Amino acid sequence: MRTRTGGLLIGLAASAIAGSVVVLAAPVVARDPAGHEVRLPAPPTRIVTLLPSLTEDVCALNACGALVATDRYSNWPTEVRALPKAGGLEDIEIEQVVAVHPQVVLLGHVPRVAERLRSLGIPAIELETKGYADIARTLAVVGALLGRSEAARELGQQIDAEVARISAATRARLAGRAPWVYYEVDAGPYAAGPASYIGELLERLGARNIIAPDLGPYPKINPEYVVRRDPQVIFIAPAEVTRLAQRPGWDAIRAVREQRVCSFPPDVRDTIVRPGPRVAEGLAALAACLERVAP
Repeated sequence: MRTRTGGLLIGLAASAIAGSVVVLAAPVVARDPAGHEVRLPAPPTRIVTLLPSLTEDVCALNACGALVATDRYSNWPTEVRALPKAGGLEDIEIEQVVAVHPQVVLLGHVPRVAERLRSLGIPAIELETKGYADIARTLAVVGALLGRSEAARELGQQIDAEVARISAATRARLAGRAPWVYYEVDAGPYAAGPASYIGELLERLGARNIIAPDLGPYPKINPEYVVRRDPQVIFIAPAEVTRLAQRPGWDAIRAVREQRVCSFPPDVRDTIVRPGPRVAEGLAALAACLERVAP
Protein backbone atom coordinates (compact mmCIF):
# COMPACT_ATOMS: atom_id res chain seq x y z
CA MET A 1 0.00 0.00 0.00
CA ARG A 2 1.35 3.37 -0.94
CA THR A 3 0.59 6.44 1.07
CA ARG A 4 0.88 10.07 0.16
CA THR A 5 2.13 11.76 3.30
CA GLY A 6 5.01 13.74 1.85
CA GLY A 7 4.99 17.45 1.40
CA LEU A 8 2.86 18.19 4.44
CA LEU A 9 4.39 20.86 6.66
CA ILE A 10 2.39 20.79 9.85
CA GLY A 11 2.81 23.32 12.61
CA LEU A 12 5.12 25.59 10.61
CA ALA A 13 4.83 29.37 10.50
CA ALA A 14 6.37 31.46 7.76
CA SER A 15 7.29 35.14 8.00
CA ALA A 16 8.80 37.45 5.42
CA ILE A 17 11.89 39.28 6.60
CA ALA A 18 13.80 41.70 4.37
CA GLY A 19 12.33 40.18 1.22
CA SER A 20 13.13 36.57 2.21
CA VAL A 21 10.92 33.90 3.73
CA VAL A 22 11.97 32.41 7.03
CA VAL A 23 10.26 29.18 8.08
CA LEU A 24 9.87 28.87 11.82
CA ALA A 25 9.17 25.47 13.35
CA ALA A 26 6.47 25.51 16.00
CA PRO A 27 6.82 23.78 19.37
CA VAL A 28 5.48 20.24 19.58
CA VAL A 29 3.72 18.43 22.42
CA ALA A 30 3.13 14.68 22.55
CA ARG A 31 1.56 12.63 25.33
CA ASP A 32 1.54 8.84 25.61
CA PRO A 33 -1.37 6.76 27.00
CA ALA A 34 0.30 6.63 30.41
CA GLY A 35 0.24 10.43 30.59
CA HIS A 36 3.93 11.08 30.01
CA GLU A 37 4.30 14.33 28.11
CA VAL A 38 7.12 15.51 25.91
CA ARG A 39 7.45 19.18 24.94
CA LEU A 40 10.07 20.30 22.44
CA PRO A 41 10.67 23.72 20.87
CA ALA A 42 10.57 22.12 17.40
CA PRO A 43 10.04 18.66 15.88
CA PRO A 44 12.94 16.43 16.96
CA THR A 45 15.77 15.74 14.56
CA ARG A 46 17.36 13.01 16.71
CA ILE A 47 14.98 10.15 17.54
CA VAL A 48 15.59 6.62 18.83
CA THR A 49 12.89 3.99 18.27
CA LEU A 50 12.94 0.75 20.24
CA LEU A 51 10.06 -1.10 18.60
CA PRO A 52 9.84 -2.03 14.88
CA SER A 53 6.29 -0.74 14.47
CA LEU A 54 7.34 2.63 15.91
CA THR A 55 10.27 2.82 13.50
CA GLU A 56 7.82 2.18 10.68
CA ASP A 57 5.43 4.85 11.99
CA VAL A 58 8.18 7.48 11.99
CA CYS A 59 9.24 6.57 8.46
CA ALA A 60 5.67 6.37 7.18
CA LEU A 61 5.36 10.00 8.26
CA ASN A 62 8.44 10.91 6.21
CA ALA A 63 10.75 11.40 9.19
CA CYS A 64 13.19 8.53 8.67
CA GLY A 65 15.97 11.07 8.47
CA ALA A 66 15.45 11.97 12.12
CA LEU A 67 16.23 8.44 13.33
CA VAL A 68 19.68 8.02 14.91
CA ALA A 69 19.25 4.47 16.30
CA THR A 70 16.65 1.69 16.51
CA ASP A 71 16.15 -1.70 18.11
CA ARG A 72 17.86 -4.63 16.35
CA TYR A 73 14.62 -5.92 14.83
CA SER A 74 13.74 -2.73 12.97
CA ASN A 75 14.43 -3.54 9.32
CA TRP A 76 11.95 -1.48 7.30
CA PRO A 77 12.38 0.65 5.32
CA THR A 78 15.75 -0.67 4.21
CA GLU A 79 17.62 2.54 5.14
CA VAL A 80 17.07 1.93 8.87
CA ARG A 81 19.11 -1.29 8.73
CA ALA A 82 22.34 0.72 8.67
CA LEU A 83 21.49 2.69 11.84
CA PRO A 84 23.10 1.87 15.20
CA LYS A 85 21.16 -0.81 17.07
CA ALA A 86 20.32 -0.40 20.76
CA GLY A 87 19.47 -3.99 21.66
CA GLY A 88 16.27 -5.93 21.36
CA LEU A 89 12.85 -5.78 22.94
CA GLU A 90 13.98 -7.47 26.15
CA ASP A 91 17.62 -6.32 26.33
CA ILE A 92 17.59 -2.63 25.48
CA GLU A 93 21.08 -1.14 25.70
CA ILE A 94 20.78 2.14 27.58
CA GLU A 95 24.41 3.01 26.92
CA GLN A 96 23.89 2.82 23.17
CA VAL A 97 20.82 5.03 23.41
CA VAL A 98 22.70 7.64 25.42
CA ALA A 99 25.66 7.51 23.02
CA VAL A 100 23.61 8.81 20.06
CA HIS A 101 22.28 11.82 22.03
CA PRO A 102 18.56 11.54 21.19
CA GLN A 103 16.09 14.33 21.82
CA VAL A 104 13.39 11.72 22.43
CA VAL A 105 13.04 7.93 22.61
CA LEU A 106 9.97 6.02 21.41
CA LEU A 107 9.54 2.58 22.94
CA GLY A 108 6.95 0.03 23.97
CA HIS A 109 5.53 -0.19 27.47
CA VAL A 110 8.79 -0.84 29.31
CA PRO A 111 8.50 1.33 32.46
CA ARG A 112 11.88 0.29 33.87
CA VAL A 113 13.72 1.41 30.73
CA ALA A 114 11.59 4.52 30.24
CA GLU A 115 12.16 5.70 33.82
CA ARG A 116 15.89 5.08 33.51
CA LEU A 117 16.01 7.21 30.35
CA ARG A 118 14.04 10.00 32.01
CA SER A 119 16.40 9.91 35.01
CA LEU A 120 19.21 10.57 32.53
CA GLY A 121 17.36 13.56 31.11
CA ILE A 122 16.18 11.82 27.93
CA PRO A 123 12.45 12.23 27.19
CA ALA A 124 10.72 8.90 26.57
CA ILE A 125 7.29 8.09 25.15
CA GLU A 126 5.80 4.62 25.76
CA LEU A 127 3.59 3.43 22.91
CA GLU A 128 2.56 -0.21 22.99
CA THR A 129 0.28 -1.11 20.10
CA LYS A 130 -1.58 -4.30 21.01
CA GLY A 131 -4.65 -4.13 18.77
CA TYR A 132 -5.78 -2.72 15.46
CA ALA A 133 -7.45 0.32 17.03
CA ASP A 134 -4.13 1.24 18.66
CA ILE A 135 -2.50 1.78 15.25
CA ALA A 136 -4.29 5.08 14.63
CA ARG A 137 -3.84 6.19 18.25
CA THR A 138 -0.11 5.53 18.09
CA LEU A 139 0.18 7.30 14.75
CA ALA A 140 -1.57 10.32 16.27
CA VAL A 141 1.00 10.55 19.10
CA VAL A 142 3.94 10.11 16.72
CA GLY A 143 2.40 12.64 14.35
CA ALA A 144 2.05 15.19 17.16
CA LEU A 145 5.69 14.66 18.15
CA LEU A 146 6.86 15.15 14.56
CA GLY A 147 4.64 18.18 14.01
CA ARG A 148 2.72 16.18 11.39
CA SER A 149 -0.63 15.58 13.02
CA GLU A 150 -2.61 16.12 9.82
CA ALA A 151 -0.40 13.71 7.91
CA ALA A 152 -0.90 11.12 10.66
CA ARG A 153 -4.67 11.58 10.54
CA GLU A 154 -4.73 11.18 6.75
CA LEU A 155 -2.51 8.10 6.92
CA GLY A 156 -4.80 6.55 9.52
CA GLN A 157 -7.80 7.16 7.28
CA GLN A 158 -6.00 5.60 4.30
CA ILE A 159 -5.12 2.54 6.37
CA ASP A 160 -8.71 2.14 7.58
CA ALA A 161 -10.07 2.44 4.05
CA GLU A 162 -7.65 -0.13 2.64
CA VAL A 163 -8.25 -2.58 5.50
CA ALA A 164 -12.01 -2.26 5.02
CA ARG A 165 -11.66 -2.83 1.27
CA ILE A 166 -9.52 -5.96 1.68
CA SER A 167 -11.80 -7.36 4.39
CA ALA A 168 -14.96 -6.86 2.34
CA ALA A 169 -13.42 -8.29 -0.84
CA THR A 170 -12.14 -11.38 0.97
CA ARG A 171 -15.44 -12.11 2.68
CA ALA A 172 -17.17 -11.76 -0.68
CA ARG A 173 -14.78 -14.19 -2.37
CA LEU A 174 -15.18 -16.69 0.47
CA ALA A 175 -18.92 -16.50 -0.24
CA GLY A 176 -20.10 -17.22 3.26
CA ARG A 177 -17.42 -19.75 4.13
CA ALA A 178 -15.90 -19.18 7.57
CA PRO A 179 -12.97 -21.61 7.89
CA TRP A 180 -11.62 -22.67 11.27
CA VAL A 181 -8.00 -21.58 11.45
CA TYR A 182 -4.96 -22.04 13.65
CA TYR A 183 -2.15 -19.45 13.60
CA GLU A 184 1.10 -20.56 15.27
CA VAL A 185 3.33 -17.66 16.29
CA ASP A 186 6.10 -19.86 17.70
CA ALA A 187 6.88 -23.56 17.83
CA GLY A 188 6.28 -23.72 21.60
CA PRO A 189 3.63 -24.07 20.37
CA TYR A 190 2.29 -20.57 21.00
CA ALA A 191 -0.89 -19.62 19.19
CA ALA A 192 -2.55 -16.36 18.20
CA GLY A 193 -5.87 -16.32 20.00
CA PRO A 194 -8.99 -14.34 19.02
CA ALA A 195 -8.03 -11.47 21.34
CA SER A 196 -4.60 -11.04 19.76
CA TYR A 197 -3.78 -8.53 17.05
CA ILE A 198 -3.33 -11.38 14.54
CA GLY A 199 -6.62 -12.84 15.73
CA GLU A 200 -8.30 -9.51 14.99
CA LEU A 201 -6.97 -9.56 11.42
CA LEU A 202 -8.19 -13.11 10.83
CA GLU A 203 -11.62 -12.23 12.18
CA ARG A 204 -11.84 -9.28 9.79
CA LEU A 205 -11.37 -11.76 6.95
CA GLY A 206 -14.21 -13.96 8.19
CA ALA A 207 -12.07 -16.75 9.64
CA ARG A 208 -12.92 -18.50 12.92
CA ASN A 209 -10.16 -19.13 15.46
CA ILE A 210 -9.87 -22.59 17.05
CA ILE A 211 -8.29 -21.06 20.17
CA ALA A 212 -10.76 -20.36 22.97
CA PRO A 213 -10.88 -16.64 23.90
CA ASP A 214 -10.35 -17.36 27.60
CA LEU A 215 -6.87 -18.76 26.88
CA GLY A 216 -5.56 -15.25 26.24
CA PRO A 217 -4.02 -13.44 23.26
CA TYR A 218 -0.95 -15.65 22.71
CA PRO A 219 -1.30 -18.81 24.81
CA LYS A 220 1.12 -21.70 24.96
CA ILE A 221 -0.97 -24.73 24.16
CA ASN A 222 -0.78 -28.49 24.25
CA PRO A 223 -0.30 -29.80 20.67
CA GLU A 224 -3.16 -32.21 21.37
CA TYR A 225 -5.43 -29.17 21.64
CA VAL A 226 -4.94 -28.46 17.93
CA VAL A 227 -5.59 -32.10 17.04
CA ARG A 228 -8.89 -32.04 18.93
CA ARG A 229 -9.97 -28.73 17.38
CA ASP A 230 -9.08 -30.00 13.87
CA PRO A 231 -8.53 -26.68 12.00
CA GLN A 232 -9.29 -26.41 8.30
CA VAL A 233 -6.39 -23.98 7.68
CA ILE A 234 -3.06 -23.67 9.48
CA PHE A 235 -0.76 -20.62 9.41
CA ILE A 236 2.78 -21.56 10.39
CA ALA A 237 6.48 -20.74 9.89
CA PRO A 238 8.00 -22.07 6.63
CA ALA A 239 10.47 -24.27 8.50
CA GLU A 240 7.62 -26.11 10.22
CA VAL A 241 5.50 -26.87 7.15
CA THR A 242 7.18 -30.17 6.28
CA ARG A 243 7.27 -31.22 9.95
CA LEU A 244 3.57 -30.89 10.70
CA ALA A 245 2.69 -34.46 9.83
CA GLN A 246 5.49 -35.65 12.13
CA ARG A 247 3.89 -34.08 15.18
CA PRO A 248 2.00 -36.74 17.17
CA GLY A 249 -1.54 -36.99 15.85
CA TRP A 250 -1.26 -34.04 13.49
CA ASP A 251 -1.38 -36.20 10.36
CA ALA A 252 -5.11 -36.60 11.09
CA ILE A 253 -5.83 -32.84 11.13
CA ARG A 254 -7.82 -31.75 8.10
CA ALA A 255 -5.48 -28.86 7.25
CA VAL A 256 -2.45 -31.16 7.34
CA ARG A 257 -4.12 -34.05 5.54
CA GLU A 258 -5.41 -31.80 2.74
CA GLN A 259 -2.31 -29.55 2.70
CA ARG A 260 -4.27 -26.42 3.54
CA VAL A 261 -1.31 -24.65 5.08
CA CYS A 262 -0.16 -21.02 4.81
CA SER A 263 3.38 -19.81 5.49
CA PHE A 264 5.14 -16.54 4.78
CA PRO A 265 8.76 -15.44 4.28
CA PRO A 266 10.15 -13.19 7.05
CA ASP A 267 9.58 -9.91 5.22
CA VAL A 268 5.90 -10.72 4.66
CA ARG A 269 5.47 -12.10 8.18
CA ASP A 270 6.71 -8.76 9.54
CA THR A 271 3.76 -6.98 7.92
CA ILE A 272 1.38 -9.45 9.60
CA VAL A 273 2.71 -9.46 13.15
CA ARG A 274 3.60 -5.75 13.48
CA PRO A 275 0.67 -3.45 14.33
CA GLY A 276 1.84 -0.54 12.23
CA PRO A 277 1.38 1.39 9.00
CA ARG A 278 1.83 -1.71 6.81
CA VAL A 279 -1.14 -3.53 8.33
CA ALA A 280 -3.01 -3.57 5.01
CA GLU A 281 -0.10 -5.40 3.38
CA GLY A 282 -0.18 -8.02 6.12
CA LEU A 283 -3.94 -8.37 5.88
CA ALA A 284 -3.68 -8.80 2.11
CA ALA A 285 -1.11 -11.60 2.56
CA LEU A 286 -3.39 -13.42 5.01
CA ALA A 287 -6.33 -12.94 2.68
CA ALA A 288 -4.54 -14.22 -0.41
CA CYS A 289 -3.43 -17.41 1.32
CA LEU A 290 -6.80 -17.93 2.98
CA GLU A 291 -8.64 -17.56 -0.33
CA ARG A 292 -6.23 -19.98 -1.98
CA VAL A 293 -6.36 -22.86 0.53
CA ALA A 294 -9.60 -22.55 2.51
CA PRO A 295 -12.11 -25.33 1.74
